[in-house]
Amino acid sequence: MKKDQRGQSMVETALLLPVFLLILVGIIDFGRLIYSYAHLQMAAQETVRLGGLGQNDQEISTFAHQYIHFSDQTKLTIEISPKDTIRHTGDYVTVKLHYPFKFMTPLISKLFSSTFTIDTDSTIRVE
Repeated sequence: MKKDQRGQSMVETALLLPVFLLILVGIIDFGRLIYSYAHLQMAAQETVRLGGLGQNDQEISTFAHQYIHFSDQTKLTIEISPKDTIRHTGDYVTVKLHYPFKFMTPLISKLFSSTFTIDTDSTIRVE
């Protein structure tokens, strides 16, 4: 005697689809985080080179805002130390970039209720 199994695959799909979608969006979120960190780190390295070439803080900040390709560039925070008024040849200049990152995955966004901040920095010697 054969049992009726017409609804079995629909029930299995209904049970597994949310888990599968949560894992998929989590992978996408993790990829976005890695990409954002790598992009911000490259921006810090390119930006600090201007400081090493003797540019002032305003020019360094302007370059960083133009280099970043995130959706809201106004959220980018730039720290330059030491300031250009006390920076001399042979000193080291450090550029720190901070950008808030918002997760899309519901479970991860509950763990990090506020935005997660990506921090990068780079240092170079002033020529």
